Amino acid sequence: MRFVLYNIRYATGSGRHHLPFPGFGYLRRTHHRLDRLTEFLTSLDPDIIGLVEVDLGSYRTSTRRGLPANQAETIANALGHSHVYSCKYDRRSFNNRLPVLGKQGNAFITGHSIAAEKFHYFSRGVKRLIIELELESFCVFLVHLSLGYRDRQQQLRDLQELIDQSDKPVIVAGDFNTFFGEAELYAFLSRTGLRSANRLAQATFPSHVPRRQLDFIFHDPSITVSDFFIPDVQLSDHLPLVIDFDAPAP
Repeated sequence: MRFVLYNIRYATGSGRHHLPFPGFGYLRRTHHRLDRLTEFLTSLDPDIIGLVEVDLGSYRTSTRRGLPANQAETIANALGHSHVYSCKYDRRSFNNRLPVLGKQGNAFITGHSIAAEKFHYFSRGVKRLIIELELESFCVFLVHLSLGYRDRQQQLRDLQELIDQSDKPVIVAGDFNTFFGEAELYAFLSRTGLRSANRLAQATFPSHVPRRQLDFIFHDPSITVSDFFIPDVQLSDHLPLVIDFDAPAP
């Protein structure tokens, strides 16, 4: 099977557009860039895609008919796959009620039969969503951790508790925002026994000159990874991660 993890930055580009003010790039409309992202993801022929920073239907994704489009749904339809998504903020958060922020989320896309989909929430942080996708013989968790170090450490403890409760082998993937390096994850990996698919610790951010390893795919030892690579594409400010793996028997 092939799993692709990609923080697509809401299909607003590589993040190198800061004029007329910092962060302006996040406000750009997304039609042409989403088309290129969809073509790229289709070319990888994935079984599962984990998407971080997906626009679920704000003005940025308005179609030629003026109707907002869900980026996860658009990509899934192009692949002929199913999709699972949610806003990244807690359901009680004020951000959920704001025009653009309330449409910012994460998503799974898969061509395989989904046994269950669950939405969990971290106890701390602004971005709190954890999506759990259960397939026949394993589960995949998708996360986008906090920018604050203390919040991240608590979120990792919350995530460990969910992994401990799973009765199937797991893959954990997402943007971990590990600005202090992979050492931040030492305790989490020690407690869970998970392994990083990125054995050489290749950097994933920023995409034009990668300097930091912010994006990770961790897997249970019973899941055998046969290939791992990071395509050199600048459709976002993050680089995508791709693994080919053999899932354990049900």
